[in-house]
Amino acid sequence: MAQNKYQKELSNRWSKAHFDKTFLILICLITVVGFFIFISASLGLQARNSAPTIKLIVNQLVFGVLGGAIAGYLAYNIPLGWLKRHAVGIFVFAVLLTLCVFIPGIGFSYGGATRWLDIGPLSFQPAEILKIAAVIITAAWYSFINKRIDDIKLGLGGLIGIITVACGILLLQPDTGTAIVIVAAVGSVYLVAGGKWRHILALSLVSVLALVILISFRPYVKDRLVTFINPTADPLGDGYQTKQSLIAVGSGGVIGRGPGQSIQKFNYLPEPVGDSIFAVFAEEYGFIGSLLLLTIYCLIGYRGLMIAHYLKPGFTKLIVVGLVTMIIIQSILNIGAMVGVFPLSGMPLIFVSHGGTALMFSLVAVGIILRASTNIPKRLRNHRIW
Repeated sequence: MAQNKYQKELSNRWSKAHFDKTFLILICLITVVGFFIFISASLGLQARNSAPTIKLIVNQLVFGVLGGAIAGYLAYNIPLGWLKRHAVGIFVFAVLLTLCVFIPGIGFSYGGATRWLDIGPLSFQPAEILKIAAVIITAAWYSFINKRIDDIKLGLGGLIGIITVACGILLLQPDTGTAIVIVAAVGSVYLVAGGKWRHILALSLVSVLALVILISFRPYVKDRLVTFINPTADPLGDGYQTKQSLIAVGSGGVIGRGPGQSIQKFNYLPEPVGDSIFAVFAEEYGFIGSLLLLTIYCLIGYRGLMIAHYLKPGFTKLIVVGLVTMIIIQSILNIGAMVGVFPLSGMPLIFVSHGGTALMFSLVAVGIILRASTNIPKRLRNHRIW
């Protein structure tokens, strides 16, 4: 009897919740569509005998979709005030966890990068946690200093400090793509908090200088830039993935080859379930399907930024801006690389690519955004733009 009363109370609480249901519907849509895209792409691994397809699909479903839904719900129920109070602790934990990838026996390497932790039956990339933690501490810092953001030491200095710690670890792995996403996410928080564009411009110039230095120490970065400028320079080497992805996208034409009919995912396209998954989708569903998928991502970005727009200035608004920027920038980098607009970064397509724990932490970010949306003033919820 008491249990039924509790379930009824929980059901009423959920139905009366004032979170943004449209944003939730869009996330559910991209997650379900992404899972079916993943299933189709994973079939290409059967011809390579490189990985058990059923195991990959089950991992994506259990840890990604179902585990992510649970983790996202738990994140939704965490008070944002708690995140603000414990922002430093969360960030320190994420930094230490990311550093653990360099511990022999726990961290492991793949494709020349040391980015993963292998703990018992669970393997994951702690940088996924670091991305969210960097946004949380940036939002907490600028909501704390408030109007003192014009102070170079507190404002721009705080931004540089967070970027240096988070991205310094990632560049050691190396994981340039995630570092770029973090810079974009925390940079957007800085601007919305009242930061100066001239400070961002100065930081960008320093970043370009750092990139030049990085190229001198990391030849693979230079190779990716050369491949981006001229994909045919090394068609069987560094330019192979770009060339094959362009072939896949072009082969899709207007309406695509049809569901499951991609040819490039069999033995040709590297990482068909990873960062090349959009190329597989474009080949099977063509320009129209690709446009629809891009539309969903655009709607997610628009809806997320509208949530931020209607929130009062402070930590809640800033954390939403950072997390939405994180989602959109990562998606843009992945899709752009597959069509030759950006250099290859190895970034997965968020909500779609392989990685159960990556999808899980993406849905954690969604849970935080939905929690923030409950703080929109009641008088604005029925606004015609909203």
